[in-house]
Amino acid sequence: MEEKTRMRRTRRMRFGGRYTPANALLAGAMALTIASLVFPAVKGLQFAAASGGAPTVATAFGPMTQADRDFVVQVRLAGLWEYPAGQLALAKGSTAAYRTVGRRLMDGHSALDALCKTVAAQLGITLPERAAPQADGFVAILSAASGEDFDRKLAMILRAMDGQSLMSVASVRATTQNTLVRQLAGQANAVFIAELDLLDQTGAAGSIGSATSSPKP
Repeated sequence: MEEKTRMRRTRRMRFGGRYTPANALLAGAMALTIASLVFPAVKGLQFAAASGGAPTVATAFGPMTQADRDFVVQVRLAGLWEYPAGQLALAKGSTAAYRTVGRRLMDGHSALDALCKTVAAQLGITLPERAAPQADGFVAILSAASGEDFDRKLAMILRAMDGQSLMSVASVRATTQNTLVRQLAGQANAVFIAELDLLDQTGAAGSIGSATSSPKP
């Protein structure tokens, strides 16, 4: 009996309000929908690695490995969906804090994308012109949302993807011997951390549970 009571309390805490089977079903379905896009996208943003490893080549800026090439492509792919997400946040964020996140997304990725293109041109890396399909799904989810629902979904998606991006940045900064790639990684690190810091200021938990729960009455 005590265990059942504890579980009921946990459910109420997780979903931020009164627990009902209908609310749980709705929250669970939405969580699965968003998660089905977030987690495949982590692999989707790394599509270049699946094409087969190219040999390490010497450049004027130090050796360039396949991991270096993949990272430059990943930075470009991040900007291709996070900039449009920023535009949506600026227009649809329900508070000034979320609109500030939107402006930061636009400004940060505009500058990061410019550096990415410069680095790619100097290293002979071909960049994609379209976001990965899963990332287009993020933009579609945000386009269909509004109000506090938009805020929660933006926070959840950004936290998941920027967290993965920071792991990639840390790996590249620790291993690359190419000065241009290291410069790009340094700027990418600053951009992603600034985004997460601003999300903290909104008070958003950013978890799947918070992104799919109904607001407290």
